[in-house]
Amino acid sequence: MHSPASAPWGRGYDTAAVRRALLAGYSLDMTGELGELEQASAAIPPGTRIHVGFTDGQDLARRVSTAQAVERAGFVPVPVIAARRLRSKAMLREYLDRLQAAGVSGSVLVVAGDPAQPQGPYPDTASVIGSGVLEEHGVLQVSVAGHPGGHPAVDDSVMWPALTHKAAALEQRGLGGSVVMQFGFNPGLVLAWVAGMRERNIRLPVRVGVPGPASVRLLVSYASRCGVSVSAPVARDYGFSLTGPAATAAPDRFIRALASGYDARVHGELKLHFNPFGGFAATAEWISRFRCT
Repeated sequence: MHSPASAPWGRGYDTAAVRRALLAGYSLDMTGELGELEQASAAIPPGTRIHVGFTDGQDLARRVSTAQAVERAGFVPVPVIAARRLRSKAMLREYLDRLQAAGVSGSVLVVAGDPAQPQGPYPDTASVIGSGVLEEHGVLQVSVAGHPGGHPAVDDSVMWPALTHKAAALEQRGLGGSVVMQFGFNPGLVLAWVAGMRERNIRLPVRVGVPGPASVRLLVSYASRCGVSVSAPVARDYGFSLTGPAATAAPDRFIRALASGYDARVHGELKLHFNPFGGFAATAEWISRFRCT
């Protein structure tokens, strides 16, 4: 993490420079098909971290081959491990065995996953980290999830101790870590949540979840699906109306407000993580243009 003395941004600094610093080394969620990523690859900086999803519709071989293809395209694959979707300890080991054999096991994102009840022996992220299996298979960096708007099924009184425990477990096991936030539309809420992290002495770097440019209808649909609250005032501040005609929205206001309120002495290391709901190409090209504003 940048120390206050070395951080080249914060309140009082040129917000354009802050925006560029936040955007440097951004990461992307892989919500589309591999072909779409390949078509957009020229607009995405080499070495960009790409999160490779973990769904019930894909077998292990498909997940591994997708991660390999991401690496061949010049990016850093970050395979997702959904704890509650792991049907057995053997399934986790097999997945990591295959990732390690393919040379793409260095960074992973571990989340609890959607099922209300675990499908196997791992009820949450901490149980996967605590198993010791990750480092046995060459994992060096582990990202975990953060929910600045709260979790629809878990109270904050549970979420904060859980995040503290995960950060401590990563440190104890010698694993690098970071927090990847659920996307949202309220920069003030994000900054307050990160400040709350630091007050609890959670020092992990944070990647702020940002929706890429997309239609308003699509953004609201994803928000509903992920349990992200979108009130009329928040939507207006973000740049769209919940009652107006169908249109597209981009995160320029969100990022400007984030840069304006960001203070490295309070918030520590922040980067941006984009959810390309409107497509990889649209998101990457928008970022390239926005960097120049």
